[in-house]
Amino acid sequence: MYQDLKRMFWWPKMKKEVAQYVATCLICQKAKIEHQKPTGMLQPLYIPEWKWESIAMHFVVGLPRTTHKFDFIWFIVDRLTKSSHFLPINIRYSLEKLTELYIREIVRLHGVPSSIISDRDPRFTSKFWGSLHQALGTKLRLSFAYYPQTDGQSERTIQSL
Repeated sequence: MYQDLKRMFWWPKMKKEVAQYVATCLICQKAKIEHQKPTGMLQPLYIPEWKWESIAMHFVVGLPRTTHKFDFIWFIVDRLTKSSHFLPINIRYSLEKLTELYIREIVRLHGVPSSIISDRDPRFTSKFWGSLHQALGTKLRLSFAYYPQTDGQSERTIQSL
């Protein structure tokens, strides 16, 4: 709507006011174009047959900074045995640094998993992360936004942390 109005009109704070109007307009919300792929039918997760064949990973955020400047925990759990790795990280770690840590702490010890379940964190949805796992032969399975039941066992373990 802003782009259409901008061609013919202008006033101070126009972009902010148009955004506010559209956010509160019921008709605008109903007519809003969806930019994501349409979702398919929900399917149950398969039960892994071998340890570390299928893993789940999440970031635990909002933690106080440690003396070593860590403020996140990267939580990686085997879906069959429930054994876990808790990797302290810094929010500013690059994707390359996270990949190096993943290879060193998970792949080196347990091999390359056949599937990974994760939330839609930007680190897990990036092209680099997708390309890496395509090259490794790992299938990435992303949970739906605001639907933590997709991987309830990980969420439960994080709560006990």
